[in-house]
Amino acid sequence: MNGEREDNLGRLNSTDIRSYNKDYLVYYFLYVSIKNAIGKYASGSLLDIGCGNKPYAHWLSPYILKHIGCDIVQSSENNVDIICEANNIPLDDNSFDTVFCTQTIEHVGDYQQMVNEAFRLLKPGGYFIVSGPMYWPLHEEPYDFFRFTKYGFQKTLNNSGFECIEINPNGGKWALLGQVIIQTLPDILTFPKVLKSVHNLFFKYLDKKFFNPGNTMNYVAIGRKN
Repeated sequence: MNGEREDNLGRLNSTDIRSYNKDYLVYYFLYVSIKNAIGKYASGSLLDIGCGNKPYAHWLSPYILKHIGCDIVQSSENNVDIICEANNIPLDDNSFDTVFCTQTIEHVGDYQQMVNEAFRLLKPGGYFIVSGPMYWPLHEEPYDFFRFTKYGFQKTLNNSGFECIEINPNGGKWALLGQVIIQTLPDILTFPKVLKSVHNLFFKYLDKKFFNPGNTMNYVAIGRKN
């Protein structure tokens, strides 16, 4: 299966997101939620499933002792430590205090087995931090398989034996609307940066003032291995 995907794959390599970026709204709310989850739950030895270029390493480093990353292909900056499928990771049971998996679950055909692997690899009492989209355009085609509601995340975690601790929406309906507009009108990408900034900051303001998580772009979920 590895050979079917492009090696040295270009992946996210920084959490620096400017307000004029076309994906500002999704990343802004995702980063807030991931950073909060790391501060509350990351510790000890951490396995990063679908690690890519390890863009969150600088946020993780104050809380963890070891950061091991696995992915199905090597990343563009050669930051993958173990090349393997996410649902078949060649490591010992009960090896990690934290398993971390961001924006990967939608690309794994057998995502339940991937979550089973996270459970197997965690020590008792360890935490699984996982994020994935409810709304996003097709990407990394044809390896884009699923979208998740909060109930889908809860059921998936529970099916593997996790206690579901938190499921946090990343932005609400106003942030989603702003993101959809900028993705639906490709001509907006030719607008000056200042206009894109105004657009993004306006919808961020609306989202915070009239927050409604019933229609969100993404979730960050936390499972605990009891």
